Amino acid sequence: MIASDYLNQINQYNIRQAWPNPERCALLVIDMQQYFLSILSPILDRVLSIIEACRSRNVRTIFTRHGHADVAEDGGMLAKWWGDLIECGSKDWELIKSLIPTHTDRIIDKNRYSVFKGTDLDKSLKSKKIEELIITGVMTNCCCETTARDAFVRDYRVFFVSDATATVNDELHVASLKNLAFGFAHIVSTESLCRYLLKHNL
Repeated sequence: MIASDYLNQINQYNIRQAWPNPERCALLVIDMQQYFLSILSPILDRVLSIIEACRSRNVRTIFTRHGHADVAEDGGMLAKWWGDLIECGSKDWELIKSLIPTHTDRIIDKNRYSVFKGTDLDKSLKSKKIEELIITGVMTNCCCETTARDAFVRDYRVFFVSDATATVNDELHVASLKNLAFGFAHIVSTESLCRYLLKHNL
């Protein structure tokens, strides 16, 4: 489904308009790992376009990588719920090869849906005076949505990219977009976000 279709489906909820301030914003690229290759492949080009646009404005880029070092110790409810978890250090755990983090980017390892849980992300962002987050990656209704909600309650302004996030089907994807638009995030398209960033880079 194309971005305009997603935005049309949620337009009654997506009523708050804003654009990111590059000087106070960071980009989160969530769990673009080999394990999720079939889910992320349709959005890969758009995620790469956003990374490029953000780098042109010196927006900090943060990649997350989900994995478990010892399921008995760090699996928790995820292990009980899913049974199948990503093992740290495995091929499935690796970021896809199309993503090439630079020396200024950061990779955060996590073992829960929210990127904030058990990491220093909040402290790190606040130390750099980051107040806004752009969210891309997978899965829309699990790690992306949970991170967006967690960011909102920590008082970050959230920009959630409708066609640069993905999950197992459109029904779940659109449901998350509606919930986020209603209470947690500005839902934007890749095209509009990149156009805004690149236009203001002239």
